[in-house]
Amino acid sequence: MARGGFPGIPGGNMQQLMRQAQKMQQQMLALQEDLDKREYEGTAGGGAVSCKVSGKRELLSLTIEPDAVDPDEVEMLQDMIVAAVNDALKKGEETREREMQKIGGAGMGGLL
Repeated sequence: MARGGFPGIPGGNMQQLMRQAQKMQQQMLALQEDLDKREYEGTAGGGAVSCKVSGKRELLSLTIEPDAVDPDEVEMLQDMIVAAVNDALKKGEETREREMQKIGGAGMGGLL
């Protein structure tokens, strides 16, 4: 290994490595802010229940069609609500993972 060099790093320069790391960190922080501002919609029961969640994984709204409200079927309505929220959260997570992988954030273990 050359003096001060690192195998596999162009130029083997520690300063260059630090600049690249800082640039990636700035990109990841900017992307994180963008992802936190996004909204995702989930549905269940053929649209009888829908919701929106934020990129920060917060429930923003919940809509239940009047036809879905049956006093004899409360458990089914509860299941649809859970399914709709989980659907929206899953969409948000998939988007987050896909976008982070684009800038090299794969495998970061949720550090950001």
